[in-house]
Amino acid sequence: MSPPKIFPGATLHTEPFPRALRAAITASGLPLDRIRHRLGLRGVSISVPTLSHWQSGRRRPERPESLRALAELEQLLSLPPLALRSLLGPPRPRGRKSSVPAQRRDRATTEGTYPT
Repeated sequence: MSPPKIFPGATLHTEPFPRALRAAITASGLPLDRIRHRLGLRGVSISVPTLSHWQSGRRRPERPESLRALAELEQLLSLPPLALRSLLGPPRPRGRKSSVPAQRRDRATTEGTYPT
């Protein structure tokens, strides 16, 4: 079975997540507030700004509740399971990268100061 076509000449699996999501939403003909409402009927609480951020690429779903919302969104938009989630790739790194190597950080916490 070939991937679903969501706009002429493109398939979900070849598009970046934001573009595929935007195309699927556009193809549904539903505005974001209706999508939010319909997800709410399914027990998923999500804001219109969050949906907008996802489709613009400013943010992406990573937390468990966001991934659940995305699974429901796939169903709502009549997409196969994992059609959008498979485009996310690995989670983005979180936190600040330290310039102090881990071995030195560990000693510093037990000794109270950073070694020089």
